[in-house]
Amino acid sequence: MSGHSKWATTKRAKESKDAKRSHLFTKLSKNISVAARDGADPEANFKLRMAIDKAKTLSMPKENIERAINKGSGQTDGQQIESLFYEAYGPEGAALLVEVLTDNKNRTVSNLKHILGKHNGSLGSNGSVMWMFEPKGEIIINKEKLSEEEELKVIEAGADDIFSDGETKIIVPIDQLQAAKDKIQAAGFEVSSSEVVYLAKDKIIPQEPEKLISLLDALDEDDDINNIFTNADV
Repeated sequence: MSGHSKWATTKRAKESKDAKRSHLFTKLSKNISVAARDGADPEANFKLRMAIDKAKTLSMPKENIERAINKGSGQTDGQQIESLFYEAYGPEGAALLVEVLTDNKNRTVSNLKHILGKHNGSLGSNGSVMWMFEPKGEIIINKEKLSEEEELKVIEAGADDIFSDGETKIIVPIDQLQAAKDKIQAAGFEVSSSEVVYLAKDKIIPQEPEKLISLLDALDEDDDINNIFTNADV
């Protein structure tokens, strides 16, 4: 599938090594708070369970997780966090889909424009790049490569595609994410994360990929930016 991103794999490896960075915990907290709006019980709220699982994988303290749940479910005071998507272009016209979690939209847009402008990018209009992406479920398991027998188990669980690149990513239909994750765990695999991702329908190959990677890294450093998806092969 064209949406596989080497940059995203590198990003996750970096997060695992630098999990004590405060801005990473800030992002994880926002993700949990937004998910907790639909209910504070992770057993009844799959989105919240995914957010908590990801936070635990990255060694986020239990008290931070509980604080984020309480904030999102309205048990404590605080500015409500919004989940928004912005569409943008990077160097060489690469399409960017930027997911933000913010309590101050004006600040977020200002920072986003600044980062894009600094790296030869620009903000797009609504609908300008969203059509280039397809939402999918992504499940990552702690295994570098699967045997043929293991691949068959994953396919039976509902996999559309499987990538092995230091970790194994399993792509499933978005409406089957919860069921597929449960089946994969029941088959004996250790799931490190599961989430909704946006995969590019077609890829472009940038002539100077380091410029786009520099932009992606700069965007990732912003506390309000939760995820970045691109149609560039980086």
